[in-house]
Amino acid sequence: MKKIMQLSIAVVLLMVGFGCSSDDDSSNSSSNNSQTIQDIKNAVSSGTWRITYFYDTDTDETSHFTGYNFTFGSGNVLTATNGANTYTGTWSVTDSNSSDDSPEDVHFNVGFTAPPDFEELTDDWEVLENTATKIRLTDVSGGGGGTDFLTFEKN
Repeated sequence: MKKIMQLSIAVVLLMVGFGCSSDDDSSNSSSNNSQTIQDIKNAVSSGTWRITYFYDTDTDETSHFTGYNFTFGSGNVLTATNGANTYTGTWSVTDSNSSDDSPEDVHFNVGFTAPPDFEELTDDWEVLENTATKIRLTDVSGGGGGTDFLTFEKN
């Protein structure tokens, strides 16, 4: 009788275990990513921003962007101006779609076609930190594997 009771309890526990839904990390991260993406879009869409740090593989190149204000406008238009020069590019915020990233990664995409200093910003940056006033990004370059860092801060 005791063995039947133990077997019954084991079967019930097994059935309960299979009947319970497990948390699917991919759907949770997708839901979390959607909120993170919207938070970043809302933050950068207001006001102007400046680059406070740009480290390209082995060189601090922050000074190349001194005096430039960046506006993340509607239609994914990114504008950089210092009063004398204006450059236009693109921006977007997306879920990572790369197999070498974790599903929780959110990417901040920047695209410029000129001048050469601004072309260096063109990448699908992984978001390290985002607040209403700061976006910290990183990218591991292909080939040589150097690591780049980019930080935008709100003016």
